[in-house]
Amino acid sequence: MSTPSLDLRLADSSATEALGAALARAYAGTPGHAVLYLSGELGAGKTTCVRSLLRTLGVVGTVRSPTYTLVEIYALSAVTCVHVDLYRVQGPTEVAELGLRDYFATDCLLLVEWPEKGGSALPPPDLELALSYVGEARSASLRAASARGARWADNLRWTD
Repeated sequence: MSTPSLDLRLADSSATEALGAALARAYAGTPGHAVLYLSGELGAGKTTCVRSLLRTLGVVGTVRSPTYTLVEIYALSAVTCVHVDLYRVQGPTEVAELGLRDYFATDCLLLVEWPEKGGSALPPPDLELALSYVGEARSASLRAASARGARWADNLRWTD
């Protein structure tokens, strides 16, 4: 299995939104169960990226940040998207109590912010996206962690 990786410069929040949209279009080419981990400092653009991804997949109405609810579920005709924010949890035991395991084997797109707090309570990622600050801009590092993730990354069409 090849493990493609891609390093991108994101000039502003519009570029972060464009990345989310591109990830959604690439995922749509390989639908089914997939896990995307999003990591980075507070304010680095994780939720902005997910919001754009969800909108591009067809979510209408309010796309809430799950910072306080921890989990937001969006049932679309093609896939159920589960957006998880683990910033406020204290470890794998609390993550296990969220009931995410119910979504591990279904045709679900699991989007996990702060995955490092979930440990063994999370399934392994297909794609890992790390966002970080570079001056006033951001950088994004995308790494495929499975064969499905490699196909997903191969479908990604990105232009600066």
